[in-house]
Amino acid sequence: MSTETISIDNRGDFGLWAIERAKLIVASEASDLAVAVRDMDEAGIRDAGNALGAAIAAALLEVYDGLVPEED
Repeated sequence: MSTETISIDNRGDFGLWAIERAKLIVASEASDLAVAVRDMDEAGIRDAGNALGAAIAAALLEVYDGLVPEED
């Protein structure tokens, strides 16, 4: 995923960022989970579920890091 700096100045901006980021996460991670579920592959479900959770956590930490002022 490419890193792009955006300015989130209000709740609406945050909502738009969250929607776009969720679309990217689902496009890149959820298809593996869906295939594993379809194939009833328990190890694949576990691995894909963990990858999906990690992507969500990374997105949340990314926005949190942008909210916390940097110390000099």
